[in-house]
Amino acid sequence: MSEWWTYSLSDFLLFSAHTYYRLFELYNLAVWPWQIVALALGVGVLALWLRGGSWRGRAIAAILAICWLWVAWAYLLVRYDTINWAAGYFAIGFMIEAALLVWSGLIRDGVRLRRGRDAATMTGFGMFGVALFVWPAIGLLFGRPMVQAEIFGIAPDPTVVATLGVVLAAERTRWELLIVPFIWCVISGATLWTMESPNAFLLPVVALIAIAVTVRK
Repeated sequence: MSEWWTYSLSDFLLFSAHTYYRLFELYNLAVWPWQIVALALGVGVLALWLRGGSWRGRAIAAILAICWLWVAWAYLLVRYDTINWAAGYFAIGFMIEAALLVWSGLIRDGVRLRRGRDAATMTGFGMFGVALFVWPAIGLLFGRPMVQAEIFGIAPDPTVVATLGVVLAAERTRWELLIVPFIWCVISGATLWTMESPNAFLLPVVALIAIAVTVRK
């Protein structure tokens, strides 16, 4: 038997890049047309963000909580679990994040968005915009079909990026809302790196930006 230090991440990965992205393809086909609803919710978050109002933080937190719950059930538990034995644990993490969004954001109103154009607000707004409009097209840049697109509220990565954007722009730093997204950035980045996916660096970079802006704020 080989010594434990001779193993690499690829030895623990039970699926290929083709299987991973094919799963997104089948998932998108199965849940259509919920992608339209998810994108509409994302646009709704942007509208609330720009419009203002004392209740917008609660509404945005509620929308994000719904998205995290959907991803936990529809993707992680129902589909990702068929190729990754750890998906059930990931789903628990996503459910915890949804509960934290309800508690900290909806009940305690802890996601009040900052006003003005400071670095944290602009970075958060830009991060949300990237998650909503740019992330679905990333696969196209690397030769994958649009049917494998990862969409906010449907797939985990853009949902995590969008949530980081909102938390960055909050008046107070809600560290409890950052833990699960940061952990997922590491997990997803490591998975994509092990599969030699060319966009493996994106989530870790997003996490580093979020950490830098949060500490500065």
